Amino acid sequence: MTTPEAERSQPDSTTDVPDAPSGGVGADAATDAAPDGAADSVGDADAGGAGTGRPEDAGGTGAGQAVDAGAAGAAAAGAAAAGGSGEDAQPEGAGEDARPEARLERAVRAAEQALIEYEIAVETFRVEVENFSRLHHQKLGPMYARLDELEAQIAEAQAARTGDPEDVRKADEARARVMPIPGVEDLLGGWMDGDGLFPEAVAMLTDQPVRPPQRVRPSDEARRLYRELVRKAHPDLAQDDAERRRRDEFITRVNAAYARGDEPLLRELSAEWAAGPVPAEREPSRSEELYARLEWLAERKELLTFMVAELEASAIGSMLKIAPDDPDRLLDEIAEQLLVQVGEREAQLAELIG
Repeated sequence: MTTPEAERSQPDSTTDVPDAPSGGVGADAATDAAPDGAADSVGDADAGGAGTGRPEDAGGTGAGQAVDAGAAGAAAAGAAAAGGSGEDAQPEGAGEDARPEARLERAVRAAEQALIEYEIAVETFRVEVENFSRLHHQKLGPMYARLDELEAQIAEAQAARTGDPEDVRKADEARARVMPIPGVEDLLGGWMDGDGLFPEAVAMLTDQPVRPPQRVRPSDEARRLYRELVRKAHPDLAQDDAERRRRDEFITRVNAAYARGDEPLLRELSAEWAAGPVPAEREPSRSEELYARLEWLAERKELLTFMVAELEASAIGSMLKIAPDDPDRLLDEIAEQLLVQVGEREAQLAELIG
């Protein structure tokens, strides 16, 4: 996203990159780590709106605070569960909200909505940075290219005048910065271009004799193991559909191992069948699922916060922070400075070659 031109036009003032929040559900509020534009546009989750236009035009609580609120609700629900739940402990007429899971569900819903608003704000900021980077390249790119060419010509003229090896080296480096990047076809010597391999290269690589498949003769022990496994695990011996599917999958593996004559693998399969089916994993409880969801939401918020920090630390992001309301004016000011530099370089070159 950041071009070399943007790096050179980055303002002198440094950008403070916020510390990334710590992991876990109770992470710091995302607005503390978000950019001025992205964090402010999150909006209050209860208000149900991200705002439109530039990110800094919208205000609100911030997604991170809502995620933290969800974490607090989760902790309270966990405390209620630990302190004793069940029908006997609930007050009469408490209804559905008396369940600890109900509080967790409300916390998850609030955190999800807040994270959606935060993602909208971050994506809005990312697109704005990307568009400004494109505009920066279109408007200032030719001026930077002209400056690079003038600097290369000045270095070459200086080297031609002095003949000093150091000046020659500097001239070569300056010219290398102006040289275009070679294409794929140049690097790979006519084998391929940007669309893939040339037809001649494809023919050269594929027009080769095909070796016949190697014949496999399973050992006597492999044949014995195979017959034993088929007799024990044949799908026709299944009592229900689930068992039949398990046997079908297992026999497929047995047949593949026997086709390769893989006696060690047949032994492993024999031991696996003797051990019996793998017991089904315990399904997580509703509370565990909700806690896991809150953890994921906190991790997602942390990832977005890191993305925001990278955008702010970029040259284009820093420029946007300097003039968030009128970035075009900033480009005009940089263009004027570049025009002055171009004039100075042209005068210097004319003096060297004149």
